[in-house]
Amino acid sequence: MSLPALREAARRCQGCDLYRNATQTVFGEGVPDARYMLVGEEPGDQEDRQGAPFVGPAGHVLDRALEEAGIDRDTVYVTNAVKHFKFQPRGKRRIHQKPTAAEIDACHPWLTAEMSLVNPEITVVLGATAARALLGPAFRVTRERGRPLPRSEGGFYLATVHPSSILRAPDRDAAYAGFLSDLRVAAALP
Repeated sequence: MSLPALREAARRCQGCDLYRNATQTVFGEGVPDARYMLVGEEPGDQEDRQGAPFVGPAGHVLDRALEEAGIDRDTVYVTNAVKHFKFQPRGKRRIHQKPTAAEIDACHPWLTAEMSLVNPEITVVLGATAARALLGPAFRVTRERGRPLPRSEGGFYLATVHPSSILRAPDRDAAYAGFLSDLRVAAALP
């Protein structure tokens, strides 16, 4: 199967109830044989509306950090562990809600298939939901961030915070500096 065929199949996914309220499935995109695969948690409001991963405020933080770390965004593959936006309406706004373990598990076959097709050398795991999907429920980003972990298929995982957490951090400069430091570790991997 190819990434376009997988994307088309995911578009019809009803593996959990998230598809009911989301605008669309937000599948991964980027270079099919990328050295770097970045896996986020779930699409946000802008991603759900535009149908592309990391195009909202967190995506702008990610773009800046990738550039500063020396990783060209045009040469990576970006995706999310969960393919539909989970939210709670609050007036005209849609407020992000953390996906459940069952929702993460329902999307896991899509993520596994993407990883198999892209076969990245370095998988940057962005946040707790992505870490749960790829590294298991006992993994803690706060304890293990910035440390390369071998992938059984070859290459490395490197966990860090999700860029959206920087936008909510009391000290955004310090949070961004830590995130950038983690991405620089990924950029320096062989």
